[in-house]
Amino acid sequence: MSLQAILGNFALILFILTIATGIIWFLDVFHFSRVRRAKADQALAEFDARHAKLKADGIKTDDSGRAKIEAEILRQPTWIEYSGSFFPVIALVFFLRSFLYEPFKIPSSSMVPTLVIGDLILVNKFTYGIRLPVINKKIISINDPQRGDVMVFKFPKDTSLDYIKRVVGVPGDKIVYKNKRLTINDKEISYQPLPDYLDEEHLSYSKQYIEHLTGLQHKILNDDRAPAYVQNPDPFPMHDRCTYNLEGFTCTVPSGHYFMMGDNRDNSLDSRYWGFVPDENIVGKAFFVWMNFSNIRRIGSFQ
Repeated sequence: MSLQAILGNFALILFILTIATGIIWFLDVFHFSRVRRAKADQALAEFDARHAKLKADGIKTDDSGRAKIEAEILRQPTWIEYSGSFFPVIALVFFLRSFLYEPFKIPSSSMVPTLVIGDLILVNKFTYGIRLPVINKKIISINDPQRGDVMVFKFPKDTSLDYIKRVVGVPGDKIVYKNKRLTINDKEISYQPLPDYLDEEHLSYSKQYIEHLTGLQHKILNDDRAPAYVQNPDPFPMHDRCTYNLEGFTCTVPSGHYFMMGDNRDNSLDSRYWGFVPDENIVGKAFFVWMNFSNIRRIGSFQ
């Protein structure tokens, strides 16, 4: 793994910090603190012996320095003090982020209108099973992704990148996308027209629909100016499970994989272009916008 990849892997950085500060905290509790205590006891014993001798000689002594000597010796070195203070905080953040909820920021418009650029979202890390942090190895299975879920996953072509799309096909599904309309397992998906969607950034309109994806309703966009066919798909693994034509494509989802598409259908690089997402790449299920500094009205759950 390159240095750039390591620096870009926040989970790995948190893991390293947790281990490093944890080791220092452990050593301090079970070794360094005892060494300091022994030195302090020895210094205090010598202090008491000197003062006892002076008193025996009739010399008046001042015992106020005794507490200062003890405090100085028992005081933690700065590097141990900071490590011990940060360890529980870093460990808590690492646990929450690895096993419960992880925050992400939406960087692109591929999921408009469901998610927009700048949305800060929460991702449930345990819905699809418990995975070991950093290596993302599933150790406990809980639920499988369902059609319609908004899912974060490691980009198959570069697993250092996190992507977010909607699950359109699960293992075994036959996905047909013809003239910008989905058919799943020979069942046509219904669409309900909505008023056109205004892209305020580019001052352009897109056709907007409610897509009834096997029981789940969500909004999608289509750009009439974009062609129906997939332009220049990559030679991705198991490419032979997909066929492309001028009207769209047909794909059969292999076992242990998922077919992902963005809600902004004509402005999304997704499984149509780079292929299927393996189960081991799953990060979690996105479910809540907790902030958008450009528009706080965006806060809330979504489908």
